Amino acid sequence: MSPYIAGLGLDRGLQEVLGGVMARVSLVDAEKDPECSDFVEKLKAGRRGKLLNIYKLLLHNPPAARGWFDYLNVVRWDLGLEGRLREMVIIRIAYLNRVQYVINQHVPELAEAEGLSISECDALKDWEKSDLFNEKDRNVLGYTDAMTKDIHVPDPIYDKMSVHFEEKAIIALTVLIGTYNMHTRIFQALDIDLEE
Repeated sequence: MSPYIAGLGLDRGLQEVLGGVMARVSLVDAEKDPECSDFVEKLKAGRRGKLLNIYKLLLHNPPAARGWFDYLNVVRWDLGLEGRLREMVIIRIAYLNRVQYVINQHVPELAEAEGLSISECDALKDWEKSDLFNEKDRNVLGYTDAMTKDIHVPDPIYDKMSVHFEEKAIIALTVLIGTYNMHTRIFQALDIDLEE
């Protein structure tokens, strides 16, 4: 958004019409802060060489930023989930919770790297009408939708998970879904700016 539009003091709806909404919390210029330099380098190394806007927001509270980074690394990389399935869940949650930031971060680069096609990513908007997903995918997406939309997961939906997954994997998927619901809700609340 142009600084001119941002400085006019317009309501958020009018800002959107005139050029976009800025995040509700300012972005910290942490790369110039010597106290954060080691952590910023760690962040950049773990996020494709760039300090992402989420960390520029969270660095207002460095313990929150550190905890977020470490926790998400565990959830994304250490729970033993197949990458394609992980990306499918993350992108579906982003669609359900209307968080373009997450979609932009994962599609196409991360999704394709894990074997999820652009067609599949697009179909995740309305997966029930798509023939691109197998039974296992559909069961995971149904579970994702239940946890995201309704929070309560009905027994028939949960029971379908045990057809394809052992309890360790069900726990991993449940933690992933819960984490990305938290993730996307924070992004929505703070109106995070898209990466440039």
